[in-house]
Amino acid sequence: MTGLLFIDDEEGVRRSLKRALKKEPYTVFTAPDGNQGINLVRKHCSEIGVVISDYKMPGPDGLETLAVIGSINPEVTRILLTGYATMESAIRATNEGLDGFLTKPFDNVELRNRIQEIMVKKRLRQFVSAQIYDEVKNDPIVMLPKKQRVTILFCDIRDFTKMSQKAPPEEIARFLNDYYFVPLGEIAYQYNGTVDKHIGDCMMVIYGAPVSHDDDIIRAIQTALKMQKTSQSIGKELQSKNGFKLNIGIGICTGEVITGVFGSLRKREYTAFGMAVNMAARLEKMASAGEILVNETTYLGASEQVVAEKMGSAIAVKGLDEPIAIYRVLGLGK
Repeated sequence: MTGLLFIDDEEGVRRSLKRALKKEPYTVFTAPDGNQGINLVRKHCSEIGVVISDYKMPGPDGLETLAVIGSINPEVTRILLTGYATMESAIRATNEGLDGFLTKPFDNVELRNRIQEIMVKKRLRQFVSAQIYDEVKNDPIVMLPKKQRVTILFCDIRDFTKMSQKAPPEEIARFLNDYYFVPLGEIAYQYNGTVDKHIGDCMMVIYGAPVSHDDDIIRAIQTALKMQKTSQSIGKELQSKNGFKLNIGIGICTGEVITGVFGSLRKREYTAFGMAVNMAARLEKMASAGEILVNETTYLGASEQVVAEKMGSAIAVKGLDEPIAIYRVLGLGK
């Protein structure tokens, strides 16, 4: 999304901003009021990635306009433009969910730099979960390495390698982003999971880190059930359109891991590692399309709310002395 929408009732200000950004890689849209700006976002939703709106305008003011635009596309970067006299309102608006604010009159160089700064910060939040971002902001100590009991979920597409060999790269990217990572990732966030990473077509989600709750296990299972139901619905839609299939297998394991920020000098990430991570990945590999497999600890932690059946034989796991029991989740209990 390289489009930028500027909403201001003063034509001279709109012209000035277009001049300031003429060398930038933006397609610039303009609107003289909030209602027309909202209509432009609806019409060009996949193109507009940044919206700058003046605060004081006829009709809906800038805060109202940006609130509506945020409901249309939560991923759009929203910036309030305000005079110094309304600075207090701008700061309050930023604290309440907008991505930033600009003051006018503005200098062209300052304007370009400020927009870039706000967009980088916005993109950073897309690479880490909301939980991690908020925890780091409020308490950086939470990111220090520590042992935690967590529930790990791994999800993977069946036969993806075969499908990817037959389609052009842009179609594969669209399939993964629009029909897999986005809808299934939103389900994980809905149940307060931390989407740790994407490994090819595999997704890893953590429940219980950095923030732990008593119901981490049940929320992981609820996520898995909804992911399976959603993927089946999307799969039917895809098959009628372009032949892609979305059949997924899911593995879940509960256990103690080490969490924290790990990596090199140039690339670091918040993640978890330990036997529970390895086991969840192993269970995911074993799961057939449409299946959810969990270890015994996960099952026992949710047995009063979940219907599951024990698999026929335990499996041996490298690093463990005894084979472990596996359960297939069938659904939630009544």
